[in-house]
Amino acid sequence: MLKIGIIGCGKIARVRHIPEYIENPNVELRAFYNRTFDVAQSYEKTTGGKAYASIEELLASDVDAVSVLVPNRDHAAVTIQALKAGKHVLCEKPMATTLEDSLAMVETARETGKVLMIGQNQRLAKSHVKAREIIQSGELGEVIAFETHFAHPGPEGWTGKKDSWFYDKKVASFGVMADLGVHKTDVIRYITGQKIVKTFAELKTLNKKHPDGTPISVDDNAFAIYTLENGAVGTMHVSWTNYGEENNSTIIYLEKGKIRCYDDDKYSLIVENSDGTSINYLLDMLTSNKEQTTGGRTSTGVVDEFVNRILTGTPSLLEGESIIDSMKVIFANEISAKDSSIVEIK
Repeated sequence: MLKIGIIGCGKIARVRHIPEYIENPNVELRAFYNRTFDVAQSYEKTTGGKAYASIEELLASDVDAVSVLVPNRDHAAVTIQALKAGKHVLCEKPMATTLEDSLAMVETARETGKVLMIGQNQRLAKSHVKAREIIQSGELGEVIAFETHFAHPGPEGWTGKKDSWFYDKKVASFGVMADLGVHKTDVIRYITGQKIVKTFAELKTLNKKHPDGTPISVDDNAFAIYTLENGAVGTMHVSWTNYGEENNSTIIYLEKGKIRCYDDDKYSLIVENSDGTSINYLLDMLTSNKEQTTGGRTSTGVVDEFVNRILTGTPSLLEGESIIDSMKVIFANEISAKDSSIVEIK
């Protein structure tokens, strides 16, 4: 039985990590830390765990592993601290705020022999897994182009706060590109099985404002044109200003057809062949922010993947090292947007 600690008891802990740990029969939730101590204390009665006043105290306890759920700027420091304390780590995305910190996290995991996983949950979505299988089979030929989107009303719909820390560059470091863009960048890499080798990006603050009317200090919309290893080109758009129905879709255009992921209300995966036939799959549906905040489906599979990785040693799709190439693209997008330039990614 694994003993688990939660570092950062905000919304992501409340609606994803904690419920998923509770549902897993192989773990016990034993420890909680939050900057606001009474928030950590609120979980003592419901879980039987203990609240700690500092991260150091929690890491000195007998927990085997922790979820690192603090704001973006602290991901690397807390993860490295936990790994050095002998704990396995599941860190939320984005992995870190610099490439150097991302690499340091991976190196520390390697040196300590502990598991480091990043919560890139869209790799586990069943339709993305099936799409990857179809592309890898070669039955539809080479990837030619693609488009991927992730757009919803913004973090206030998730946190319930109009002035969320997501909007403060000092805490979040970056905006929607790293919040949602890291998901869709990673999904393109995962589904196609190819690295992104070139990008041209625009990061814009188009609509979001603080309560006093001043624009937020990070991007609320991000656009990128990606080139893959085989020369395929596609677009990514992520947004916090979609005030209609959430869009979390990906379409891949290939030589012999098209693959549609999560762009249909009924079928999560649709394969359209060049001969006019199609195959519709009822696999799963991505949980929207609205569902998560109103008590809908919670499980992403990430916690189960983390627990299984520790207990069995079976390599995971979410290994920290495998996320590095996605983070390289995110940082390249920032450079591209700043310089209005095409950036090659090595």
